[in-house]
Amino acid sequence: MKVKNLKGQTIEELKQLSEDTQKELFSLRMKRGTGTLEQPLRLRTLRRDVARIKTAIRELGVK
Repeated sequence: MKVKNLKGQTIEELKQLSEDTQKELFSLRMKRGTGTLEQPLRLRTLRRDVARIKTAIRELGVK
């Protein structure tokens, strides 16, 4: 996910995207625990995406 894509969205859209991404991240963590995770690199990308989304929300909230 690119920062450019996040800048054009509203806070509500970003919060919904954050929630969906965190749910997916939780699901992948459970799969990793059971040993059925097929793409371990996806965990890292989702964690970084959550951080980007939270940063974009914070930037919009400050302005």
